[in-house]
Amino acid sequence: MKSRNTTWEELRQQIYLTPEEEAEIEFKVKLMGKLIEIRKEQKLTQEQLAKIAGLKQSFIARLEKNDKRAMQVDTLLKVLLPLGYEIDIVPIKRPPQKPLEA
Repeated sequence: MKSRNTTWEELRQQIYLTPEEEAEIEFKVKLMGKLIEIRKEQKLTQEQLAKIAGLKQSFIARLEKNDKRAMQVDTLLKVLLPLGYEIDIVPIKRPPQKPLEA
């Protein structure tokens, strides 16, 4: 019998995540997807990107696999700046949540 991978939607239905946890996961997935897309658009290998960012190739690989230890703002900037990108904060497309009253 062939096994298949669980999709994010299927997993989401099986576990409870707070809105903040769900937003964090979605952010990391989008961020890593965009990082890989940019690297490939610029025809760079992980090794080449690591060299211009002053990092090791194994670290770029861990970053692209969404390793929590690699996900630091300063490190992301080391990778993004040589690629000609920066981190920006933009409004979300849904209304902000109201804070819970104590």
